[in-house]
Amino acid sequence: MTTSPLLIVLSGPGGSGKSTLARLLVGQDDRLWLSRSWTTRPQRVGEPDDAYHFVGRATFDAAIAAGDFLEWADFGEYRYGTPHPEPPPGCDILLEIDVQGARQVRARHPEALLLFLEAPSDSDQAHRLRVRGDSEAHVRARLSYGPGERETARDLGAVVVVNADLNETVAEMGRIIDEHRRRRDVAGTTAPGRESGGER
Repeated sequence: MTTSPLLIVLSGPGGSGKSTLARLLVGQDDRLWLSRSWTTRPQRVGEPDDAYHFVGRATFDAAIAAGDFLEWADFGEYRYGTPHPEPPPGCDILLEIDVQGARQVRARHPEALLLFLEAPSDSDQAHRLRVRGDSEAHVRARLSYGPGERETARDLGAVVVVNADLNETVAEMGRIIDEHRRRRDVAGTTAPGRESGGER
């Protein structure tokens, strides 16, 4: 019997480390496929070319009109979106998106596993944002979004993981994903992420 792919949503505030974590998870798990999101924001200095599919606003809006996105959202002055995923056979799907997108995915796919990554503190988050080159105004804006993002994640039943130690966080999220795979394989369907909501 063919098993449906597990849909895993990794969200979290800017500076929580979710991009790094997503790359590490995919790097250690050959059954995990990372969907590449689109954005209208400019590419940052030193940012890999494959971090996003960087497009202009007109191209993005045309994709919206064509129904090409699983989810999309405005964040600040830019738009971000995830095309309908087409993973290789036998692979589960990892989406690295914000909580607005996670809400849309939950509405379409109640069975999805939602993971929410947090920085250990606001000061840690601010430091990570500055290191990647964000302006002070952008850092303040990102920090101000935090309480609302955390509340949304809990409302959606996301599993909350604090990224205090990267290696431990990768291991913890790997265990969570493997547990949901086991449930899917036993039940013949993915177990709702809502049932595993809570902080870890």
